[in-house]
Amino acid sequence: MVHLAGVSKRYGTVTALLDADLLIERGELLAIVGPSGSGKSTLLNIMGTLDRPTSGTLRVDGYDIGSLRDRELSALRARTIGFVFQQFHLAPGVRVIDIVADGLLYRGMSRRSRREVASEVLARVGLGHRMTHLPHQLSGGEQQRVAIARAVLGNPPLLMADEPTGNLDSHSGAVVMDLLGSLHAAGTTVVVITHDRDIAASLPREVRLKDGRIEHEVAR
Repeated sequence: MVHLAGVSKRYGTVTALLDADLLIERGELLAIVGPSGSGKSTLLNIMGTLDRPTSGTLRVDGYDIGSLRDRELSALRARTIGFVFQQFHLAPGVRVIDIVADGLLYRGMSRRSRREVASEVLARVGLGHRMTHLPHQLSGGEQQRVAIARAVLGNPPLLMADEPTGNLDSHSGAVVMDLLGSLHAAGTTVVVITHDRDIAASLPREVRLKDGRIEHEVAR
């Protein structure tokens, strides 16, 4: 699903990622873990095609990212990758069903069709009873589940979750991790970026970063 070979990223004189070699097979569930400043966000941006590496080779879903133009890269990202961030980024004053449905705005679907798809996905993440609520009427865990529903709306084969439990209490965090596990069981490749070693240790594979380098890996 994702293959990095000798990938480095430099910002001026600062090397944020150095000679990263990483292969993520289709259908995996893994954690990328490390302290602040270890290179996790840089690696996320590279793997998610939000940024291009300074050197090395990156392939996503079989495509050589270095050979794609910006428009082609945007199209690949739109159909292949879903993103979940620590901040929920839910529009205030907009009903949950429309927050999710708006993810289909550029697919030429009618509003009714978009809402039908959104309602199905919200039911899938356990929020079928909260579709007409506003973000401020939801708990933190429910807001994160809305963000996940939005991310998987088009059934992307790869889901990248950046500190998905960072703003949640332990119970809500466990619910979100269970949901990510369910998505993985249904066939989605799930990459969790986290500083939480307990979360990392609970997943089948753990990739540890330190000072911009992949320090070591653990497979369970």
